[in-house]
Amino acid sequence: MSEISSRDVHQHLVSLLDSQQARFRVMEHEAMGKCEAVSEIRGTELGQGAKALVCKVKGNGVKQHVLAILAADQQADLSLLAAHLGGLKASLASPAEVDELTACVFGAIPPFSFHPSLKLIADPLLFERYDEIAFNAGLLEKSIIMDTQDYLRIAQPELVAFRRSNDA
Repeated sequence: MSEISSRDVHQHLVSLLDSQQARFRVMEHEAMGKCEAVSEIRGTELGQGAKALVCKVKGNGVKQHVLAILAADQQADLSLLAAHLGGLKASLASPAEVDELTACVFGAIPPFSFHPSLKLIADPLLFERYDEIAFNAGLLEKSIIMDTQDYLRIAQPELVAFRRSNDA
């Protein structure tokens, strides 16, 4: 993905999806910080939500920022993410790093990387259960619900299973 010259992530995203002829719709709603509350407002299942985590992976000579996407009803196992990239540990990025790499506040980050230093990785479970995914679209008060296959075609995330096992 290309870097955004303006900080209007929402408009950049809508323009990208339009130009790629994606099947999607924009929904305006009250700003919500919780995945459960926003999925209820959207009328979607919690598992359709694409939760975006900005992480940093370090160790073994690795220093990589990652936009890690997983289903909103799952928890991330950051050690799996670190191991996949050859690092020793992964942690969530600071608010300043999130702002620099995404031009979004926590909770508003869409599952697209527009920064050359932000690697896009997604857990495959998000795409296996539903025909559409839903996510905040650069703003807390706007969501996009889009066709799963169109998302995979346009965003082209690296698919890596990094969700916590329910066996633990």
